[in-house]
Amino acid sequence: MKINYSKLLLLFLFGILSYLQACRSPDREKKQISRQTLKKRAIKDWNKTIPGNFSAEQDLFFDTLKIEDFLKQKPELATYAPEIRKFYAGRNFAYAWYTKKGLIEQAGNLADRIRNLGEEGVAKPAPYLSTLDSLLYEKSAKKPDLNLELMLTAQYFVFAKLAWQGMDASISKKTQWFLPRKKVAYEQYLDSMIKSPGKFSGIGVAPVYRQYDLLKTFLQKYRALDEKDDWPVIVADQKSYKPGDSSTVLSAIKTRLFKLEDFKGDTLDTHYDDELLVAMKQFQSRHGLIADGAIGPGTFAALNTPLKTRITQLLVNMERCRWLPVHMNSDYLAVNIPEFRLHVYHADSLLWSCNVVVGQSVHKTVIFGGDMKYVVFSPYWNVPPSIVRNEVLPAMRRNPGYLNAARMEITGKSEGLPVVRQKPGPKNSLGQVKFLFPNSYNIYLHDTPAKSLFTESSRAFSHGCIRISEPAKLAGFLLRNSKNWDEQKIKTAMNSGKEQYVTLKEPVPVFIAYFTSFIDRNNLLNFRKDIYERDKPLSDMLLKKD
Repeated sequence: MKINYSKLLLLFLFGILSYLQACRSPDREKKQISRQTLKKRAIKDWNKTIPGNFSAEQDLFFDTLKIEDFLKQKPELATYAPEIRKFYAGRNFAYAWYTKKGLIEQAGNLADRIRNLGEEGVAKPAPYLSTLDSLLYEKSAKKPDLNLELMLTAQYFVFAKLAWQGMDASISKKTQWFLPRKKVAYEQYLDSMIKSPGKFSGIGVAPVYRQYDLLKTFLQKYRALDEKDDWPVIVADQKSYKPGDSSTVLSAIKTRLFKLEDFKGDTLDTHYDDELLVAMKQFQSRHGLIADGAIGPGTFAALNTPLKTRITQLLVNMERCRWLPVHMNSDYLAVNIPEFRLHVYHADSLLWSCNVVVGQSVHKTVIFGGDMKYVVFSPYWNVPPSIVRNEVLPAMRRNPGYLNAARMEITGKSEGLPVVRQKPGPKNSLGQVKFLFPNSYNIYLHDTPAKSLFTESSRAFSHGCIRISEPAKLAGFLLRNSKNWDEQKIKTAMNSGKEQYVTLKEPVPVFIAYFTSFIDRNNLLNFRKDIYERDKPLSDMLLKKD
């Protein structure tokens, strides 16, 4: 009998393949199922944001001239033309919102976010929203619609501009905001997410300063509260209230604090008990008041502030968040003027904070940024010409011995005025150390002999510079990586009476900012008085719908 070896070989190979299929690893199947499950979950999470893991497939292409035709038909989107062109050029003009299977799920999620721009604190509606809705409604199951493709991409950049980038830099400058605006190439940001979807696990990371999303959460809470509550004014029946007092007014206060999430006790009780004391101190602290529990005129003013006023305050400060850098990977210092606080950070982690004194309303501290480069121990104070003219010369006329008593000396003359400086020492107006970040505004951080001012709840007393309550601690932080600069050496340098400049190894960014609402490290919503009246001009521009 003749043996067909070719058939035997085929049968043998088929048997091996069948055996391997039957013995397939259960663990491998589980891993595949697990990956599929995670992928589905990630897609569901897309509803929470606008991710960028659009179609990574680049099998469907279109003619480049179609973009120009689209923009001619939709002139209100022309401002986004550069971003749209760059985005598709980077994809070789492949579709982003379609695969061979049809329109990707993210298209509907983007449309939802565009329809609900108000939740982002944006009053201005997106253009061509009805057109977008019509195109989505009429879409084919699988066949790509180039008009819908381009509309979705354009709307992505509309959303990025309104919700992430914010108003033009010309607007921020009109409100005296001179901090550098963040720079994000949104077409590159989107493209990077498309090319590396796994990096984001299906969930988009909004390129906005972290306070933005925190404020957005409270915006939703305050709007919901405003819809269902009339927020009547609470009228006091005595001058102030303290623990142990009884009044029906205290029940109204408890009810209000309950709605604001400060109080968790019995709102019908009319006694000023321990639970109310704890809640009141928290309320006062997060409104920048002295947290002593005494309920007086200042506290009543905060309690009776209309919800719509607070909502506007949240909107204004969400807009300011859009202007700031998204992340910092280095040390940096941040002064929030209305809060009267300095915050010291390392890579976006708050290390410590301290009280500061800022400029009076007539000598406003400028909102700007710079790089800290020098620590100056036992500094001279070079008295600014305006202070020489308005304060020193009149004092010299009244008292010929004024300069000597104030430890000042004249070192020259300039533009018809004497050049005056104050000698180093504990009574020097700059205290015993100053911190320089060169700038055209002649503003810096410094110590002060007037320590009592740091205990005031409102601390706008300076001529524009920023006095800090813990100068030795700040010097130690800035010099912690410098050889031999320990606590004792810093103390000696501060008290030497001899001016000494120390150059930092690495410049430290400094941000002088202005936020009248923010979330603190305990996740509590804070409000502060608009001491320089910066909020209203911005809110007027922000809330315009045309």
